[in-house]
Amino acid sequence: MESPDFLKKKYDLHNAPEVETAAERAEQRTGEKIPQDPEARIQNYLDRLERLALDPNKEQLRKIFKDEPHPRALSLLREIIMNKYVRPNKEKMAEGAARVEERAAREMGIEAHYGEQELEQRGEIAVEDLEKSLDNWISYLSDANEPYPTWFRYYVFRNILDLGDYDKDKGEFMKRSQGSIRLFPEIDRGALAYAQEIIEAAKDSAMLERLQKAQKVLGTPENQIITREKAANFANLSFAKQYAEGIRKAGEITPEMREETKGKWVKYQQGTDPTALWSSLQNKGVAWCTKGFATAEVQLKGGDFYVYYTYDKQDKPIIPRIAIRMQGHDKIAENPRGVFDSQQNLEPNMTSVLEEKLKEFGSEADAFKKKSSDMKFLTVIENKIKQKQPLSKPDLIFLYEINESIEGFGYQRDPRIAEIRKTRNLKEDAPIIFEYESNQIAFSQNEINKNTKAYIGPLFKGVFQLNIEHIGTSFPEGMIKKMEAEVGGKDGDQLEKEFKEKNINISCYASDMLKKITASKKEHLDFVRLTVKDLGFPNSATTDEIYQKAEELGLELCPADTGPNLRLQNFTSDLMYIAMKQITNRNGYPDVFYLYGYADGLWLNVINANPSNRWNDNNEFVFSLRKSILFRVYKARFFFSGFFKLFLHPPNILPISSSLTAISSYCLLKTSLFSQVTEIKNLKISRQVNKFLFRVVETWEYI
Repeated sequence: MESPDFLKKKYDLHNAPEVETAAERAEQRTGEKIPQDPEARIQNYLDRLERLALDPNKEQLRKIFKDEPHPRALSLLREIIMNKYVRPNKEKMAEGAARVEERAAREMGIEAHYGEQELEQRGEIAVEDLEKSLDNWISYLSDANEPYPTWFRYYVFRNILDLGDYDKDKGEFMKRSQGSIRLFPEIDRGALAYAQEIIEAAKDSAMLERLQKAQKVLGTPENQIITREKAANFANLSFAKQYAEGIRKAGEITPEMREETKGKWVKYQQGTDPTALWSSLQNKGVAWCTKGFATAEVQLKGGDFYVYYTYDKQDKPIIPRIAIRMQGHDKIAENPRGVFDSQQNLEPNMTSVLEEKLKEFGSEADAFKKKSSDMKFLTVIENKIKQKQPLSKPDLIFLYEINESIEGFGYQRDPRIAEIRKTRNLKEDAPIIFEYESNQIAFSQNEINKNTKAYIGPLFKGVFQLNIEHIGTSFPEGMIKKMEAEVGGKDGDQLEKEFKEKNINISCYASDMLKKITASKKEHLDFVRLTVKDLGFPNSATTDEIYQKAEELGLELCPADTGPNLRLQNFTSDLMYIAMKQITNRNGYPDVFYLYGYADGLWLNVINANPSNRWNDNNEFVFSLRKSILFRVYKARFFFSGFFKLFLHPPNILPISSSLTAISSYCLLKTSLFSQVTEIKNLKISRQVNKFLFRVVETWEYI
C-alpha cells in the first residue's frame, strides 16, 4: 500500500509544518532537494521519524526507557509529547479527579473536601498515571521487533492521543478532552493488526486478494467477504471506530473453554502461506497481533510458528491458547504468548503445557525456565489464598519479590501479583519476611527506638546514620539497596585496561571521562541506591534538587571513579546513575556515569546531568554513605586506648581524668545513634575538649 497517499488524504499531512521542517533538514543534511510531490515529502517525514524513534542503523546513543535501551531521540520525543498533552493539564486533572471522588464520597454519606495541598497531590498522581499509560504506547510502537510499517505506527500514535478508554457497553472509545483524567486506551494488538490489514486492502490489490482467499478458506459467508468498497469505507472511518471494530471482531474465550487443558500443538512452517494460521485465530478471543493477515505473513517469513489449540465442545482442537514464534527454525524469537489477558500473559493452567513443549527446544528454552517456574509458584500461592492457607516465608519472599522479580510471558506483569498483594497485611507479613519481632519494625519516624531493625516510611534527616539494617520508603518496591566497593588507587588508564580484560562494554564518551580521572587514595566505601521518588519527588526532579535533597538526608556525592569501579566489581544489569560532581565532556556538557546491562553485556556509559535536567521518578541514583562523626570517634577510641599516654597525658591538652571522661561520654553516645542523630556542635562540652576530640577524629582518619 502507498502509505503516504493514505496519510495525505486523511490529514493533508504534506502541508503540515513538521513535514516541511523535515524536508528542510533533509536538504541541509544531504544537499539534495526534496521533490514537491506530496507523497515524497510525507515519506521523507516518515523516514525521519523512523531514524529518530526506531534508529534502525544504531546511530544514536542509547537511553534507558521502560528498563531497556532506546534511541536517545525517543526520550526527547517523549518529553515533547508529555509537555504538550499531559503535564500542562495537571491543574484541570486534579480538579476533575477531586470532583469525581467528592461525589462518590457524598453518595456513601462521607463528607470530603480537597484543599490546595490535596489538589496538588491529586494532580501529581493523575499526571503519573497518564504518563505511564502513554508510555506503554510509546514503548510498543517504537519497538523495532513489532511488525508494523512506519506509516501505521505514526497513524496509530497520532490518534491515540485523542482517545480515552474503551466503553464495552457502548462498543466505542471515549473522546479525550483537555484535562481528562481518563487513561489512554489499552493496547489490543489483535485489533491493531485487524485495522492495518483492512486499510492496506483498500489500496493494495494483492493484499485484498490474499485476504479474500483467506476468508473463503475460513468459511466466511459470501456477504461478509471483504470487498474493495468495504475496505475503502473502513479506511475512511476515524481511527477510534476502526480500533473499536477490531476489538469487537475479537470474539471471546469463555470460562468453560479456559478450563480445558487437553489439546494439540500445530506447527506452521516458515515461508508457507499464512492463511491457515490467520484463519485459526479469527473470532477466538486472542489479542495476538498475528491475528492480522499482514502480520501473520511477516512472522511466517521470519520463522516457524507454533500454536497450542485446546478442544472445543465438539472435541475439535480449535481454541488457541499458546503461541511460540520462532526466528528461523531453531531460535525462539520472543516470549511465548498466552490468552490470559490483553497483555498476552499465560493462563495458570497452561504453564505445564508450555513447559513440556519447551523441552523439545533444548538449550534454546533455558531462558524461559525461570518464567515457567515463577508462573507455577504464583499459581501455588494463589491457590493457597483461595483455600485460606497461611503463606510461608518462602512464599512471601517470592510474592514480594525480595530476591528477584517475578517473570511471566506477557508484555506486562502478571496481574495476579498486584491482586494478591492488595489482599495482604504488610504489618503481618513483614515480621515473617525479616524474621523480626513486630516491635522491631517501624512504619513511622516516631516508632523508631533502640530495638528497631527495619524502617519503612518517608526518609528523614539522619536516617542513614541510625544503623538500621533495612530501610525503605515502601515495601517491597521502595526498599533501599546497599552496595559497597573499593575505590581509588587507579587512574583512568588502569581502569580502562581492566574493562578490556573483563570484556565489559564502555562507550566512547565514558572512555573520554576515564582519562580525566586521577588516582586517589584507595578506600572502601558503602553506597545506597535511591530513586527520585524515594527522595520525596513523586513525579520528577532536577539534578540540583536531587543532590540537595540527598545532602539534607546525610548522603554524599560519590568520588569520580565510583562508576567505573562499581561496574568492574558489580555484575548487576540494573540501570543506575552515579550521583557525582559532573565532568565536562568533549562537547561541553556536564556528564555523570551510569551503569546498565543489556543483551550484549554490561555497560559503562555517561549521560548529561545539567543542573536543570529533569529526571523521572523511577530513575535510580547511587550516593555515598556519610559516616557519622560520633561513630568515627567511637571507632577511634579503640586505637587510642593503647596509646592514651602519648595522646592524652600532655598537660597542654587536658588532664588524663578529664580526657578519659570526655572520650567515655562520646562512646556512650553511640547507643543513642539508634534513636537520634547528634552533631558535635550540639554537645554541651568545653571548647578545649571539643578541639581535642576533633584531633582524635582527624588522627583516626589519617590512620
